[in-house]
Amino acid sequence: MTVANTIRNGRFVLLQPIGEGAQGRTFAGIDTRPPHGGERPVAIKRFEVRGATSWKDVELAEREARVLQSLSHPKLPTYVDHFEEDGALYLVMEKIEGESLASYRKRGAVLSEGEIVRLLRDASDVLDYLHGRAPPVIHRDLKPGNVIRRPDGSFAFVDFGAVRDKLRPKGGSTVVGTFGYMAPEQVQGRALPASDVYAIGATALAMLSGCEPEDLPHRGLGIDVRAALRGRNRRLVGVLERMLEPDPDRRASRIAPLLVRPEGGMGDHRREVSETLEGELAERYGRHAARRARRAARRAGLRAERAARRASRGRGPVRHGLPWPARLFFALLFTLGIVAVSIATQIVVPLILRVLSLFVARRPLAAAADATRHAGEVSVAGMRAARRWAVGGVAARGPDQSPQSRVRVDAGATRPVDEEAEQAEAEAGSEDSAESARRRGQPGT
Repeated sequence: MTVANTIRNGRFVLLQPIGEGAQGRTFAGIDTRPPHGGERPVAIKRFEVRGATSWKDVELAEREARVLQSLSHPKLPTYVDHFEEDGALYLVMEKIEGESLASYRKRGAVLSEGEIVRLLRDASDVLDYLHGRAPPVIHRDLKPGNVIRRPDGSFAFVDFGAVRDKLRPKGGSTVVGTFGYMAPEQVQGRALPASDVYAIGATALAMLSGCEPEDLPHRGLGIDVRAALRGRNRRLVGVLERMLEPDPDRRASRIAPLLVRPEGGMGDHRREVSETLEGELAERYGRHAARRARRAARRAGLRAERAARRASRGRGPVRHGLPWPARLFFALLFTLGIVAVSIATQIVVPLILRVLSLFVARRPLAAAADATRHAGEVSVAGMRAARRWAVGGVAARGPDQSPQSRVRVDAGATRPVDEEAEQAEAEAGSEDSAESARRRGQPGT
């Protein structure tokens, strides 16, 4: 479709549309009265104020014109003019010849590793220029559709419709961007200079792999760059990993340090953070780093002072092996071990010995009881046999008497024993003995 129309009192001629977005339509055009005469191709962006859904869209259109007017870089479109006419806002800028990377994607083309490196170098140059301004200018919508590959192989960056040129101390930033190419923090409405680095990394990854970022393998909240570029140059994979880090505090805020190497070309993945990047991080987190350094120095001084005191007392240096929670745990464990050993020694071991002694002493006690019972029976039997011997002679001998104690007695000559007579004789003898004793005690008559 061709639009034959003139604006700005016939100075600019609108031709066919070459792009359309949320902030309006872009047309190819001709500047019939350039400052140096002749004609030159331009790109004219038109925004219909009456068709705006909110005043925020109008504000973004005006901001784009204001920011582009303040920029001057060979890889950015040159500002020509902006004005309002017939209820529409117009922004006229230099038309950059070439093909957008979105057109490359539509026809299935991809970029080689060398072209990706060229893209990263050109993007680094542009972002250093934008982010180095005061305040920094953040593009917020870098994607294949806004990157133009020129005929000489260089890359230019267009469409500042989502640009932010002021840092709002109270927040309230609008979420602007394209999903897949938008950094995670940008979804929260807080775009940073590192957000543009993420968008360039996602664009490079899409043009190298041939897939949209949301279709690539992910690991957690981030894109798994190694899985997406398996078999590719490891140095290039390392650079893209640093650019696509989901955490903005760990992500590289500049591209140039990642590409630095003494002999030129890509930097080593193991030394991605070069001296330039370290200097930038030191400048960015200088106060925090200085505070941490002071705390570390203070702790080191206290440790040295304690070590000196211990050395002066002859106790040797202080050794910091395990942290104090681990030392406390092992101390409690050692104490519980001592208590367990003490309980086992005082209660468990004696109990076990007592139980064993009952089983061990069972047989000797039984044998002693049997021996005592047998001795008692033998003594009673012996007493009875002796009495029968004294009374009845041979017939009174017990069966347990030994052969040496046997006496042969004639049964016919044996006189029966009269027990009552013997008792009477014993009593009479005792009386005679007592009378004789009294007499021996008296003087003679």
